[in-house]
Amino acid sequence: MKIIASLLVVMMVFLCCAPAVSAGNGPGGFMGFLVGCCFGIRSGAAYNDGKALHWREWGMIIPFVGIVVAIMNGLDGMNGMTTADMAAQYGANFY
Repeated sequence: MKIIASLLVVMMVFLCCAPAVSAGNGPGGFMGFLVGCCFGIRSGAAYNDGKALHWREWGMIIPFVGIVVAIMNGLDGMNGMTTADMAAQYGANFY
């Protein structure tokens, strides 16, 4: 119960400070924080560079679908797919 209360306090502090942090026009802010927490540092950095989140990244957070997407990602990694290959296939908006 104390952990839940502590997490709620931390979330309230972030929500109160988010407008002040993201008031600038630059990258980062609260949305960059959420993307980094939910999708990882590489996706957070790409989001801050102006890249969109790929459908595979969104699929990873859906229960049961995430397992299938994780296996697809693993198979692509096993086959040697690089970021340049992904950019050629899906466009520069994502990679």
